[in-house]
Amino acid sequence: MNSGKVPVNVLKRSVLRQLKNKRTEIADSAGLGADCAVFAPFSKGQMVTCVQEGVVELQCENDLAEAEREDLSVMPMRRIFQKCANNLAAAGAEPVAAELVIFLPETVEEPELKALMEEAEKAATDLNIQIIGGQTRVSSAVRQPIATATGYGILSEAAVTQVSAGKKLAGQDIIITKWIGLEGTADLAARNREKLLVRYPAYLVEEAAAFDRYYSILPEAATAVKSGGCTMHDISEGGVFAALWEMAEGAGVGLTIDMKKLPLRQETVEVCEFCNVNPYELRSGGSLIIASPEGTAVVEALAAEGIPAVIVGRFTDSNDRLILNEDEVRYMDRPQRDEIYKNV
Repeated sequence: MNSGKVPVNVLKRSVLRQLKNKRTEIADSAGLGADCAVFAPFSKGQMVTCVQEGVVELQCENDLAEAEREDLSVMPMRRIFQKCANNLAAAGAEPVAAELVIFLPETVEEPELKALMEEAEKAATDLNIQIIGGQTRVSSAVRQPIATATGYGILSEAAVTQVSAGKKLAGQDIIITKWIGLEGTADLAARNREKLLVRYPAYLVEEAAAFDRYYSILPEAATAVKSGGCTMHDISEGGVFAALWEMAEGAGVGLTIDMKKLPLRQETVEVCEFCNVNPYELRSGGSLIIASPEGTAVVEALAAEGIPAVIVGRFTDSNDRLILNEDEVRYMDRPQRDEIYKNV
């Protein structure tokens, strides 16, 4: 396709016609000749917004796209929407809507654009998010499709009260849901599948590559909000150490964590050892950090919903950020570049 706006007939046929999911919170969506969406009035709660961008995979692969899949910064469209929804949920909000901006290279043809929009709509529908507008442009400066999703969520009045109650982190328990390193393990296992199969049984490799089924943190975030005042942060780029540092730095507090309590799947241990990466600094989408003054009660509430969770430490009123590993005590380093890129 030529640089500039996508032609009107292509926009109508391969973009707008793919958008079918509707929510009552949206009074009117953007569309042809209408650049703004309108939210229906709501009397309670607050609006929450976040942005998630990424280089996306093409489903109609050509030779260049096939080569680009070796780049671990490339991701499927569904993960962009999931990350956006996770960010909203970690703020205590219910994901409602998203605007989608896509920049395409000139080499992309209309069937590929349609496939991207079908994937985006399926991802949004699975999360019960309505795509309410955006932009689709073609540029000679772009080599791979680049997508940005701006998500909108509604924080109910009850959630506002609960989340606000947990903002003072000092003295609160640190809870981690599911297991760290899930996202990175899945990416590494998929990329190194053949090499891993030489050393490990097929069931272990396939299980590791299928960890993407755990990416959503919406269930645990909703349960945590109902279980008392809390602050939450989804663990993504940089891994659990980066996420913990960011929470402590943002609140101006310290922390102490027991490294032995950080939850790891055996598949992650094996894949990380094989790929020579540190699982504690590996992208960990699918795992949520919850700070709560009633950590045990939150863990029990999560367990009742079938969600694994464990208390790994506490936030403190000092400036020290300490990692305990049996008799060893060390200071937490500032966040480093994600370990996933060592394997590129």
